[in-house]
Amino acid sequence: MTDNDAADDSETPTLVTCALPYANGKAHLGHLRTYIPGDAYTRALRKQGREVTFVCGSDMHGTPIVVNAEEQGREPEELAMEYHDYFERTFPRIDVDFDNYGHTHEESNFRRTQQIVRALEDAGHVYEDEMKVAYDPETERTLPDRYVEGTCPYCDNEEARGDECDECGRHLEPGEIENPVSKVSGAPAEYVEQTHKFFALSEFRDFLSEFVDDLEGTSNARNQPKQWIEEGLQDWCITRDLDWGVPYPNDEDLVLYVWVDAPIEYISSTEEWAAKDDDVPDDAWERYWRNDDSEIVHVIGGDIIQHHCVFWPSVLHGAGYSTPDAVMASGLVKINDRAFSTSKGRAVWLDEDYLDEEFPADFIRYYIVSYTGFENDLNFSWSLFQERVNNELVDTFGNFVYRSALLAHDNFEGTPDGELEDEVRGEIESAVDRFEGAIDDYNVKEVAEAGMALAGFGNEYVQRNEPWNLMDEDEERAAEVLYNCLAVAKASSLLLEPVMPSAAERVWETLDEGDVHGATLDDALEPVEGDLQEPEHLFEQVDDEDIERLETRLQERIGDDGETEEEEETEADEIPFERFEELDIRVARVETAEEIEDSDSLLLLNVDIGDEVRQVVAGLKGLHAPDELVGERVVVVTNLETATIFGYDSEAMLLAAGEDADLLTTVGDSEPGTQVM
Repeated sequence: MTDNDAADDSETPTLVTCALPYANGKAHLGHLRTYIPGDAYTRALRKQGREVTFVCGSDMHGTPIVVNAEEQGREPEELAMEYHDYFERTFPRIDVDFDNYGHTHEESNFRRTQQIVRALEDAGHVYEDEMKVAYDPETERTLPDRYVEGTCPYCDNEEARGDECDECGRHLEPGEIENPVSKVSGAPAEYVEQTHKFFALSEFRDFLSEFVDDLEGTSNARNQPKQWIEEGLQDWCITRDLDWGVPYPNDEDLVLYVWVDAPIEYISSTEEWAAKDDDVPDDAWERYWRNDDSEIVHVIGGDIIQHHCVFWPSVLHGAGYSTPDAVMASGLVKINDRAFSTSKGRAVWLDEDYLDEEFPADFIRYYIVSYTGFENDLNFSWSLFQERVNNELVDTFGNFVYRSALLAHDNFEGTPDGELEDEVRGEIESAVDRFEGAIDDYNVKEVAEAGMALAGFGNEYVQRNEPWNLMDEDEERAAEVLYNCLAVAKASSLLLEPVMPSAAERVWETLDEGDVHGATLDDALEPVEGDLQEPEHLFEQVDDEDIERLETRLQERIGDDGETEEEEETEADEIPFERFEELDIRVARVETAEEIEDSDSLLLLNVDIGDEVRQVVAGLKGLHAPDELVGERVVVVTNLETATIFGYDSEAMLLAAGEDADLLTTVGDSEPGTQVM
């Protein structure tokens, strides 16, 4: 691990942080990509009985806020506080529950930031030097980072911002950007010399190499920094010529660069939590930031890996603080297969597009967590959202819980007597093991799949045993079946609580099982003994009309953004050949195929891939007859993450072309398991 070298056991206190939302606009899908999984991961840790603190805060400083405030004729503090208050109100509406939510303009963050900078100075890690800064000759003013745009020196992107490039993700030092243009006047900018403070990042190469090797979390948080470290580290300018920000200690003419004081808010917010929580001492923040027996986990967007895995740990190490143990970095967000862009209208806004439509928080939480692995790109579409909600939440989880509880309530006036069957006990234990393994792997998608797969088993179990028919034939057996159904409903909702806390709460209220949020995994096998309440449906279907309206709104917002389909194909992101080689694509033979009941589009296949038989869920219903598929050779990708679709695990991806699902196959008689090269 890192400097913390935290003990790997359930007694280790864990601090989870989410990257600070920038107080310069309202929440959108890009924000939810990290805050919802961060909250789900925190809740999952608590299910293990872990001591966990979850903090965040608003990023209030930096040039973009100054630019936006100037355009609106307002003061930066007024604008930033408006958006801080907005985020503080909004997070509870999607069940994101921080133990403390502060902001970087708090006195506590000023104090902690200046203390850390002084510690870096005292340790000899900060020096003063001349540097080139952009200057606008028309307005006769120097231009801090976001007032400049130009060409990235690393990837030749011509629309790079003055401090970072969205295209390649590289941080840019002042003076690095080529062909600079002033965003104030639109005129070409010049470079002039100015005195600034520098953090000697280049001195931390050996430390960072060891830090990144030991870092846990997602692989992208390790792999990207390794490349930057190998290419060579440049010292980092940590001051800006602005009036808005944390003043540099003993130099009121400069403020600290926003990427200095922003991550320090993680520490300041932890301090604020300790000061306000009566159950912990005021110095409890030190258990995380000054202690080797704790764990720090950062949940961030993939665009700020460099800041969190290079700059931030170096600052912490240089100032004598504990460094992160794990960084979970998300993939990108796409809208209908195209890059997410608020400027081009390719965005889904939390308020007007979701909350104002009165969709429950559980829907978007489940979609974001379960759609794909956290470090993979998330491709949002309203039609996929509808399909996942209706097929998995409504038809699988919600339907199973409602039917089980209603049959027990109406026929036994409460929880029937019974004992847990070995099969059911085994499925619950397996789901709990899967859940805990997902936590160990920092895999929130697998957390969701553990609970949903158990609900899928419950659906299959109740269909197989048909307790509604047993009521007349064998009431004792009917009671036994429903007792086991309620046990599965309790356990699956417990495991799904991190992802869908509101739905889990309603299930436990129906079962009269107490507080699901405080319950731990040890409760998964505890018998259902409460007074069963009359159940209500957990969810309502998402209607076609709602989806059509939302898709129309999105298309109207996007309009003509100047990209044709031909241009999109030409500009598709290229991937290195090494990434393609990572795919395990094989010839397979379909052994069995059957329709999935209640699904309009899905078939359940078993395919022989040479060394084993895998289960595959494929959208072939109505396009291919199940009996005609048996014996067919198909092509599948075998090393993707297991996905849970309609309550069934899909352990490979079948490849097909076009809307008619033209199956990819072989001309010759390649045997199952033959690799596609």
